[in-house]
Amino acid sequence: MMALFDRAFSIQSRALGGLAVASLLVGCALPDSAFQNYTGASRLHQWTNVLDAITEGSVKRAESTGRGPLYNGAASMNVPARPSSINDIARLFAGMDGGGLSNIRGTSAWASHKVRMDNLWATHQNNHRAPLLAWAGTEVGDIQGSNALFYPFSGPDFLFASAICPGAETYVLVGLEPAEPLPRLDSLSQEEIARGLYGLHNSVSTLMTSSYFITTEMKSDLVATRFRGVLPLILAFMARTGHTVDSVDTVRLDGAGNVTLAGSSGNTGLMIRCHGGFGSPKRVFYFRQDLANGGGGGPLLAYVSRLGRVPAFMKSASYLMHESGFSNIRDFLLRHSSAIVQDPSGVPYREFGRAGWDLWLYGNHRGTLDIFSGCQQPDLTAAYSSGRHPVQPLNFGIGYLMNPETTCLMVGRPRRR
Repeated sequence: MMALFDRAFSIQSRALGGLAVASLLVGCALPDSAFQNYTGASRLHQWTNVLDAITEGSVKRAESTGRGPLYNGAASMNVPARPSSINDIARLFAGMDGGGLSNIRGTSAWASHKVRMDNLWATHQNNHRAPLLAWAGTEVGDIQGSNALFYPFSGPDFLFASAICPGAETYVLVGLEPAEPLPRLDSLSQEEIARGLYGLHNSVSTLMTSSYFITTEMKSDLVATRFRGVLPLILAFMARTGHTVDSVDTVRLDGAGNVTLAGSSGNTGLMIRCHGGFGSPKRVFYFRQDLANGGGGGPLLAYVSRLGRVPAFMKSASYLMHESGFSNIRDFLLRHSSAIVQDPSGVPYREFGRAGWDLWLYGNHRGTLDIFSGCQQPDLTAAYSSGRHPVQPLNFGIGYLMNPETTCLMVGRPRRR
């Protein structure tokens, strides 16, 4: 998610009807050569061919000019080709027991990392994830069942995305942080491993305990060790939330918003495939994209629009959409979203009324942090006592406002005409 204490940094089809196969498909058409790198890929390849026969798919199939492999996104990110090995790395980053990598798991640094991450997860589960899952299951069940979720200003926060919309097949995360290759783990010294694991813990600790990233700290942590960029964080979040990681590929968007698998050059993001406890396939896209009006986000928004009217989630978004320089993403969300779940740092309260949306309010609103003094929204504060919208209490904090007595969640849906 965009910068707390670093806000100025960024001022810079699916039309398958009732076909039963829809719930079984990942929906990403990979080059034939790519499947040689994944065990058990033949079944997925069969289903991908079914999808290609019905519709164009959401990730275009690229063609090689020769007979050799076109590219291997896993190789460009130094990710092992075998799914079991990829998942071992995810569990290692998460501080969870797993299969291989005994040369790292046997170190005192990893033992300390496991204790730290176990404690973080217990805190997050008790204070955030369990209450949020319970709230979402009761209040936004229709959103939880959506096929896709758009999460602008998210950074690598798969953690909260998976809690708001656990049944989604596709997640689109957007941030300014880079996606860099993993180091070759067998080449790291004991000191590099220890520093990398400690830095990874520091990168995720604020999100897991306070529900937001402090971006100035995260930017420092993500370049300070050999575990660089957002990929280790996303993999750790996937493992901790009960997902098995199947593959990692680099992707890019062309000018028209088509997503294509990319090699080591020209990539603008990641596509990580995983599956949940019941085996349901998922794909998680992470795009490094400035969402300011002049940031060139048109292709990204074109891609998101092809997913159909899907819900959006925003949290700790630095009140950027309260500014004229972020009007494009704000207006896009109000035109194209099936629903919006957010804290007050997302779309301004006044814009929902102008766009003809219905709102449900949760918790309370008594203003925001002093650092965002120009974004206090007294109209939102008044709305909690005006009777204009349904209001329900919250028993947990979220976003910048961590006290349940002053926290605020808003659920908007376009008014039916």
